[in-house]
Amino acid sequence: MRSHYCGEVTSKDLDTNISICGWVHRRRDHGGIIFLDIRDIRGICQVVVNPENKLAFEIADNCRNEFVIKVSGMVLTRPEGTINSNMPTGEIELEAENIELLNKAVTPAFPLDNYQDVNEDVRLKNRVLDLRRPEMNHRIVTRSKITSVIRNYLEDNNFHEIETPILTRATPEGARDYILPSRVHPGSFFALPQSPQLFKQLLMMGGFDKYYQIARCFRDEDLRADRQPEFTQVDIEASFVETKDIISTGTEMMKLLLNKFVNHQIEEIPALNWHQSMEEYGCDKPDLRIPLKLVEISNLVANEEFKVFSGPAKDKESRVVALKIPNGNSLSRGQIDEYTKYVGKLGAKGLAYIKINDVNDLENGLQSPILKFLHQDTIKSLVENLDLQSDDLLFFGAGSNNVVNLSMSSLIKKIGKDLNLYTCKWAPCWIVDFPMFEKNKEGNLTSLHHPFTMPKSSLDELVDSPESVIAEAYDIVLNGYEVGGGSLRVHSPNMQEAIFKALNISDEEAQNKFGFLLKALSSGCPPHGGIAFGLDRLVMLLTDTANIRDVIAFPKTQSASCLLTEAPNSVDENQLEELFIESTYKEEE
Repeated sequence: MRSHYCGEVTSKDLDTNISICGWVHRRRDHGGIIFLDIRDIRGICQVVVNPENKLAFEIADNCRNEFVIKVSGMVLTRPEGTINSNMPTGEIELEAENIELLNKAVTPAFPLDNYQDVNEDVRLKNRVLDLRRPEMNHRIVTRSKITSVIRNYLEDNNFHEIETPILTRATPEGARDYILPSRVHPGSFFALPQSPQLFKQLLMMGGFDKYYQIARCFRDEDLRADRQPEFTQVDIEASFVETKDIISTGTEMMKLLLNKFVNHQIEEIPALNWHQSMEEYGCDKPDLRIPLKLVEISNLVANEEFKVFSGPAKDKESRVVALKIPNGNSLSRGQIDEYTKYVGKLGAKGLAYIKINDVNDLENGLQSPILKFLHQDTIKSLVENLDLQSDDLLFFGAGSNNVVNLSMSSLIKKIGKDLNLYTCKWAPCWIVDFPMFEKNKEGNLTSLHHPFTMPKSSLDELVDSPESVIAEAYDIVLNGYEVGGGSLRVHSPNMQEAIFKALNISDEEAQNKFGFLLKALSSGCPPHGGIAFGLDRLVMLLTDTANIRDVIAFPKTQSASCLLTEAPNSVDENQLEELFIESTYKEEE
């Protein structure tokens, strides 16, 4: 129907007859001449309709926003003074010879321009309209291009794309499974996969050497701006590899994506030890663009009478940290109060601070409500150990490890954004040497990643001291977001059984849930490992949006519902009967 896309008509097409198809983005009537901006996925082209062409003029006069039309005519240079240098098509216009109305449209629920914000619920409910917006077109098309680059990179490195089942069995991977009842097997249930983890390991045992998949995954968990109940990950696994091999593969892929899609070149990606990252940034997802670090000061304040500091300083499960903000004295008391409220929502009981007005006058050059509680020697030690300068601001975090780490790591990222402290545009890093296990609220050991991760220890060390064992695990972080994670996998049935025991998984439970895996491990399993990249989150960062829903064509809301299709919805009683299911849910009156 068309010879050209709207956004690709340029001065090279002058004095030629072409045809374009698209939506009426805007209609303007200038002194009897009608201008139509026609939009398609490649951009916008201006069409001029002269009144001498009565049939075309009549159709154009009746066109409204989002009508679908076809226009044929001659490409001309725009008159002097009307050239728009901000558009690829800004030097030309299409003089309409023929206009064909392909479809009408009702008045749009919102305008498709950049001049006003639209409530996200309205956008999601009218997603078809929302997807026509140029920025949404760009993000979804860029997602396709990113996927294509990843595929080509992995294919060029001898990885094989292999599909794994969507209908499978429940596995303990840290989140709730989506459960599906089986009609053929009454009382039994499938689970949608949280990841293809076990199947990709089985593929390695099956001799496929290198595997990848652009995999759909499902987790029935609480949502955030950067999380969805169904998501896509780039799943990678390889045999006869070491940690450095997987990290090398991930590094080269990340370098390729940054170079191709944001024109950013990097030589290498630094690696941080997990314990170092937790100590200096309070999290295992540091944003290395921000030049702020936490400094442990428990040893400096342990003997203070100020219990807010000395109590946590003497507790092995707590910490006291300082956060220096160079030239932070510019922050007002109101701003400091806002940061205090911010960390309070994350569990912190307060946010102590000291303003360094004059570092050479410790008697009168410091300003803080807590100074009267601290010894002069402690203040002097803080100044020396933290290399404080005049006009610096010092924040403190004190309390349990979890609360301090969460609140202060979040504060670093918030201050970095608020004060625009970024030293660069992109800062990827690897986090390595994770603990193998962590304790849950009940005090029992759970896997920090998953129970199929290879420990950096002997079998005896794992059995004797599981809490001290380090895992062969690694995450890749980009600008404070975890965008990928993986590990070497257990390839010994004895080691796998020992891990299950450390997690209090009985032999019976292990056989029930993982008997097929243990059997496969005993059939001659190669050393193997892999990684999974979150495609949605990667695209979100590479297309410069903070909302993961902006890079998914048909996303769910934070309540895991689809406003477009009104899913989930109730089903017919007959369907439930076929599945031997009865709903016990009662709507509140």
